[in-house]
Amino acid sequence: MRRYGKHTDEDDIRTRPNRKGNRPRTSIRPKHEDAAEGMVLTVDRGRLTCLVEDRIVIAMKARELGRKAAVVGDRVALVGDLSGKKDTLARIVRIEERTSVLRRTADDDDPYERVVVANADQLAIVTALADPEPRPRLIDRCLVAAYDGGLEPLLVMTKSDLAPPDKMLELYGALDIPYVVTSRDELENGDAADRVREHLDGRITAFVGHSGVGKTTLVNALVPEDRRRTTGRVNAVTGRGRHTTTSALALPLTSTDGWAIDTPGVRSFGLAHIDPSRVIHAFPDLEPGTEGCPRACSHDEPDCALDAWVEEGHADPARLYSLRRLLATRERRDGD
Repeated sequence: MRRYGKHTDEDDIRTRPNRKGNRPRTSIRPKHEDAAEGMVLTVDRGRLTCLVEDRIVIAMKARELGRKAAVVGDRVALVGDLSGKKDTLARIVRIEERTSVLRRTADDDDPYERVVVANADQLAIVTALADPEPRPRLIDRCLVAAYDGGLEPLLVMTKSDLAPPDKMLELYGALDIPYVVTSRDELENGDAADRVREHLDGRITAFVGHSGVGKTTLVNALVPEDRRRTTGRVNAVTGRGRHTTTSALALPLTSTDGWAIDTPGVRSFGLAHIDPSRVIHAFPDLEPGTEGCPRACSHDEPDCALDAWVEEGHADPARLYSLRRLLATRERRDGD
């Protein structure tokens, strides 16, 4: 240990830096007013692929953003090397306010919510009519997430050559959801893509669906020049599809002014983050009837005012049934 006598040289003494003296800090951060605007196309292990004007730029999140993460569809502000040349890296310094958010949790007991897509206008829920069998509970959960996040739903039913769509149309008819019915042949020859494309013009559409339902095949047909993903088969034993899409990816639709966002196949869609009281906003014909409901009404109890509202002829009873089915979906397991 070094010891000092009575007569020490000040320059010899080591002093510890302190926040107020040696290393002054400031909470003022640069505003980056000259930052370029971009859109996040995909995220891979901390590297974000962004579209800046007509260039593809690889970027990373700035430290000043803290734990806030950018996701596919986010509008961001970037600084640094925006040339898009090989081995260059830009920096995302700001994430703009989102107009919509598609979120999910791993299950209904998981408090950690995951943002899947930001700023999408529409959620295309892709389900097969057979092989694998449709899972209405999973569709219901996707619908709840869409209504809660501010996305309009679109139901795409595939493999109509294996089973008719009548049962599904009856189940979701009261929700007035736009829908498209396709067959395997139509997916292969492009007819299915043409009919789905009519619903995508001028919109950013996120595609979700259970593995094996033909979601990525459909996206490949919509954007044939970007067929970077492979498709998988349904397991004959379990009836489940194999995950072939591992990360969300935004692709521009060349024949129409819009975007398609392909997302990984899901086997569960947790709704732990959803406030059930917000689901009623997706039913404007029923919402006025809730004025007479008791406080914190679940809309599925004996004194709920919606029963009288429907009996008086203000709304279709099938709509109330659909609302209650969606509200109850958190209480059921996906495999029910």
